[in-house]
Amino acid sequence: MRALKRLWHYLKAFGSARRNRTDLAGWLIRRPQVLIGTMVYETVLMFSNRLEPRLKELAELKVAGLVNCEFCLDIGSALANSAGLSERQITDLPKYKSSDAYSELEKLVLAYAEAATATPPPLDIADLRTELLTHLSKGQLAELAATIAWENQRARLNQALGVRPTGMADGMACALPEPRSA
Repeated sequence: MRALKRLWHYLKAFGSARRNRTDLAGWLIRRPQVLIGTMVYETVLMFSNRLEPRLKELAELKVAGLVNCEFCLDIGSALANSAGLSERQITDLPKYKSSDAYSELEKLVLAYAEAATATPPPLDIADLRTELLTHLSKGQLAELAATIAWENQRARLNQALGVRPTGMADGMACALPEPRSA
């Protein structure tokens, strides 16, 4: 049931796109194998349901902000709103460590997304993994790691191809790109 609800949110978000609707498809249609592979992986992650969808959306949005992908921030904000994240949770992402908008588990998920996105990953990623395993099963952690890795791939592909935001989050709380640390 969660997967169908998530699919509905995706379809609703894409249906609300008002501009630049064909940017990504226009690129990927030139390489049908890449388009099909992307669609398959997106579908597999969407129907993977061990992890609470809110945590997935939170992690994806954090990665989108860190990588600075405007398209991902646009769709990610729309999906986060649909998944029930509060406006404050969406806008407080850059300062999640000091924000009281997040639970302990949500802060761990955000720290893990941050660590997994960093190049090279920090040494404490193993500690984060261990701590997350006190809240999540190994299957849920594997799903979270795959979600974070896929969002990194997605965001970097979109940036490399110049995919622009489509207005899916217009009128909603929207996450912003995060300043890069020196």
